[in-house]
Formats: sequence, structure tokens, C-alpha cells
Amino acid sequence: MGAAQSFEASPQLFRMVTDALRAGITRLRPEITVHEVAAPNRLAPFAFALSGGLTGDAADAAAGRLIVLMDPDGQPAWQGSVRIVCYARASVDPEIATDPLLTDVAWSWLREALDSHGAQVRALGGTVTTTSSRRFGVLRPEGDTFDVELRCSWSPDWAEADLAPAADAPRPVADPSRSASSPAAANAHLLAFADLLAAMAGLPPALSGVVPLTQRRA
Repeated sequence: MGAAQSFEASPQLFRMVTDALRAGITRLRPEITVHEVAAPNRLAPFAFALSGGLTGDAADAAAGRLIVLMDPDGQPAWQGSVRIVCYARASVDPEIATDPLLTDVAWSWLREALDSHGAQVRALGGTVTTTSSRRFGVLRPEGDTFDVELRCSWSPDWAEADLAPAADAPRPVADPSRSASSPAAANAHLLAFADLLAAMAGLPPALSGVVPLTQRRA
């Protein structure tokens, strides 16, 4: 039911995307490291996952995961056959953790990262949460921690741009606003993920107009 289930995505598209992402992790900015991890196997027929974070002494400053899900039959909530799930966490100073604008700023980092790399998305949604943990007893010397977490997902436009219609569905008129699937189009989402981690960690931004918050350092 609905346009999302009128198309049949092929495993060939999934292989193209995963090959592009595997190749793309070698071309990220040097402060960010990303590697493939086991993907969840109950969310969709096809899944691929990457874990990322900072390198060196700043490794604990920010971390996250990027997961690509594909259901060849489509899912109405996805508005298509492919869904990208993103999780990112970063440590912040206590003053910043209580800033009422922090959640809006963190969400703007995501939008700016996607826009900067031309990653066209649909059905974007998510939450930004700030947490604080106070340690007691023998753990007290380790100090309190303050974090900001972003959990979100979106559907990439390229997933539907080149799909053939199902046998019982008419071929739709091509939408020129949707970018065709290609390794570069798939890799744009990985680049956006890396830039999101960098912004959350307080690295000098590679994105025009983004001002990072000062992050705590152990």
C-alpha cells in the first residue's frame, strides 16, 4: 500500500552502496576513524553497519554508528526501500550540557553535514538528548560526565531514483529533483556522518558556517 511499496529494490543496489561505503572510509578526514561492524539482522532483510569515532587521545570525545537498512518490498514509514540510521554521542563541558540551545545546535550539525555533501533525504527524524552522570564512592575521583546524544534516521532519495516498478505498478514519471544512485551519492551520507562526529567533538569545522562548541578534555 502506498508509493513506498510500489518499487522493488534489488540486492545489486545494496551491494553498490556497501562497496561505496567500504571504499569511502579510507578517504575521511584523518581525525575520524570508521570501521565496519556487525549489522543488526532483525530490522530489515539487508543491513550494513559502520562504527566511527575520533582517533588518538581524543578517541573518547565522540563516537557513533551509521546503519544502512534495505527492505526490497519497501516500508511505508521509510517512504521507500532504504533507511539510514545514525547514532552519535559526544562529551561536553557541564556548562554546555545545561545550555537550552544545545539540542537545537546538535540537530543543526546533522542538517548542515547532510546539506554540505548534497545528501538528499526524505522522512528525516530524530531526537537529541543531554545526559549527566554523577559518580560516588570509589568512582568519585573519575569525575562526573556530561554527554549529548543524537539518534536519527532518514531515507536517501537515491534509493528510489533508479528503481524499476513492481510488476503490477505503473512506471512513475521521473523526478529530476532526486539524485540517481551512485557510489558518490551513497558516500555522501558517510561523509556527512564523519562531519557530524567532528562537529560534536569540537574539531575545527570542515563545514562552512558551523561553529563548534567547546568540548571537555580529560
